[in-house]
Amino acid sequence: MGDAVGQMLASAVGIAISPLPLIAVILMLATPKGRSNGVAFAAGWIVALAVLVAVVVVAGSGGDAAHGTGGPGRWTYWVKLALGLVFLLLGAKQWRARPREGREAATPGWMKAVDRFTPARSAGLAAALAVANPKNLVLAIGGAVSIAASGAGAGGKTVAAVLMVLVASLCTVLPLGVYLLGGSRSQTVLGEWRGWMALHNAAIMTTLLAVLGAKYVGDAISGLTS
Repeated sequence: MGDAVGQMLASAVGIAISPLPLIAVILMLATPKGRSNGVAFAAGWIVALAVLVAVVVVAGSGGDAAHGTGGPGRWTYWVKLALGLVFLLLGAKQWRARPREGREAATPGWMKAVDRFTPARSAGLAAALAVANPKNLVLAIGGAVSIAASGAGAGGKTVAAVLMVLVASLCTVLPLGVYLLGGSRSQTVLGEWRGWMALHNAAIMTTLLAVLGAKYVGDAISGLTS
């Protein structure tokens, strides 16, 4: 189980520090329906991510992601190589699309309409950001494949998958916790988080994707040449 947890942790943390869902939930918490929309957003995120991770882990385990000897199946290295290259391409795209100095990033249309969101729409947006956003989708698949390829048994893989979803959901659960428990200071704290993440979004994601891309490509090359 330790191997499964260690292999997926980088991907889970990568999802957790994604600025977009954090900014989205903070915006929702500042609306008149903040409590219900915030809870629905966090729930939608967790459920969507859990379904995706579970499907990939089950499919990968059924597809002999791990050899009987405990080592990863050869095809998992090809998957990691492909995911690593995608990480690097996404990182380059993120950096090229960054707003130039003195300019603000364009605001997505749904952010302007967040005041009119219902809990159902909030949950739907969370699900889309969790599994339809290319960066999060690749990160989630990469982490789930790592769990499937580990030598852990069914119980260990289940625990690792649950931990992956919990860690990856910190970007929605932490702001909600601050809102519910932080009292009068919660809006100030959340506003500071939102501003910092929005300002450093490009640098955070570019660095993260470059590091993960290098790791996945390196692991794949090492495994395929051994």
